[in-house]
Amino acid sequence: VQLVESGGESVQSGGSLRLSCEISLYIYSSYCMGWFRQAPGREREGIAAIDSDGTINYADSVKGRFTISQDNAKITLYLQMNNLQPDDTAMYYCAIRGWLGFRPLSESTYRYWGQGTQVTVS
Repeated sequence: VQLVESGGESVQSGGSLRLSCEISLYIYSSYCMGWFRQAPGREREGIAAIDSDGTINYADSVKGRFTISQDNAKITLYLQMNNLQPDDTAMYYCAIRGWLGFRPLSESTYRYWGQGTQVTVS
């Protein structure tokens, strides 16, 4: 399984970006896909997740500003980010695991990861 993120760039405060994560070799019938981010000097945090049942979870830090979605073929995962703030500056990663439920925003529960895309907000 390979995951490739794209869409990260430098934007001004209040701006918007949409990140994409293309997933190859789709092997799970039941799954959870998530977006994570890691800022310099900080631990990686889970910010949004969507599973094959359609359940969506957000971290409080992004709730109301970020939207996670996937295309109908479930090949691409998206993260629409609005009203970006300097604290959103981080490397953003997508990840996938082959099961639902327990702790969807916990990075330790995910098996496959992308290489990340950098988002910088100034």
